[in-house]
Amino acid sequence: MSIELFNQLEQKVTSAVEALELMKMEAEELREENARLKQEREEWERRLSALLGKFDEVETTASS
Repeated sequence: MSIELFNQLEQKVTSAVEALELMKMEAEELREENARLKQEREEWERRLSALLGKFDEVETTASS
C-alpha cells in the first residue's frame, strides 16, 4: 500500500471518528432537551388539570 493511500485512509478514518463524536454530542443534547420538554409538558398537564378541576368545582357549585 502506498503512503498516499495510507494517508487518505487515515484522513477518512479521522473524519469518520470526528463525525461520530459530533453525533454523540448532538444526541446527548437532544436527550437533555427531550427530558426538559417532557418535564415542561408534565407541568403544563398538572396546571391544566388543576384549572379543569376548578371549572368542575364552579359547575358543581352553580348547579347546586
